[in-house]
Amino acid sequence: MFGKSIKLFKLFGFEVKIDLSWIIIAILIAWSLSIGFFPFHYKNLSAQAYWSMGIIGALGLFLSVIFHEMCHSLVARRYGIPMKGITLFIFGGVAEMGDEPHSPRAEFMMAIVGPLSSILIALVAYGIYALGRARGWVLPVVGVIHYLSTINGLLAAFNLIPAFPLDGGRVLRSILWGLKGNVRWATRVSSWIGEAFGILLIALGVLSVVRGNFIGGMWWFLIGMFLHNAAKMSYRQLMVRKALEGEPIRRFMEPNPVTVPPSISVEELVEDYIYKYHFKMFPVVDSERLIGCVTTKQVREIPRAAWSQRMVRELAAECSMENVIEPGADAIKALSIMSRTGNSRLLVMEKGHLLGVITLKDLMKFLALKVELED
Repeated sequence: MFGKSIKLFKLFGFEVKIDLSWIIIAILIAWSLSIGFFPFHYKNLSAQAYWSMGIIGALGLFLSVIFHEMCHSLVARRYGIPMKGITLFIFGGVAEMGDEPHSPRAEFMMAIVGPLSSILIALVAYGIYALGRARGWVLPVVGVIHYLSTINGLLAAFNLIPAFPLDGGRVLRSILWGLKGNVRWATRVSSWIGEAFGILLIALGVLSVVRGNFIGGMWWFLIGMFLHNAAKMSYRQLMVRKALEGEPIRRFMEPNPVTVPPSISVEELVEDYIYKYHFKMFPVVDSERLIGCVTTKQVREIPRAAWSQRMVRELAAECSMENVIEPGADAIKALSIMSRTGNSRLLVMEKGHLLGVITLKDLMKFLALKVELED
């Protein structure tokens, strides 16, 4: 949401990150549980008990969302879908896919496992809650466990609504895709339902505000806006993929890219190349031989006063899979690498030789022309 995230830890090889917006929602959840939910359902406890229940309940919800998204990620990896990690943000969490599912089965299995994981947590938590009540556990403990059972059941039910891009919408898309064999049509139908559901939530939010429930109404309104925009964007992203699918990189790469000699200073690199061409990455070439790559990130690590003394050859690092692609590769692969790494330029190389550069701008220009002429 805010564009900045904090890496928390790695789980099964996946990075778990937290968007700054999640901190806001975590505080709001803990606050609302402490002064509203738990005092309403469990009377005559101390303020300290309510706040402890609220904080632990918010933490339990945090772990539940991670488990939900981790199940998505593990199944996606099982079907060969590259995953960038898990990010928690203001509306929950998202398993960041580097590519779309390649078959209806992969889509179905990856989508359905999310609600099933929430149902599993709800059932296990309810079982522990029932055991705790039978054995006379203290009220704050059974209260928090019952809350986690309830909230995970509600999360599962909400996610099963067949509105894209909710899990239920992805399940619907996989079924339509499998029945007709047309992922574009399946995405269009499920996205339309997602947009309609978003509009319904927006209307519900407005109605709630009019009736005096301002906070609840605003939440419905914001969730509706998010789902409506996400559904529309999902269909557009599929159109991009279909337009670029099967198009080799060599069709629209720049065969004579701007290169940097290793013998110039960092100051010359900045003044004569970075500020002139506005690129964040340049290939370093010496006598037609690729030495490596130099990026603005590397330049930032050098004190400004040392720019005139340091040479580009000192910064040049070996080009990695994050900024290199082969000329025969599909344009979708280039777009996927750019999306995963944040790089807007890739070096087109074959057998160690630099053939050209492909940029995100080139891809978008080609896309615009193809859509204009063929769609």
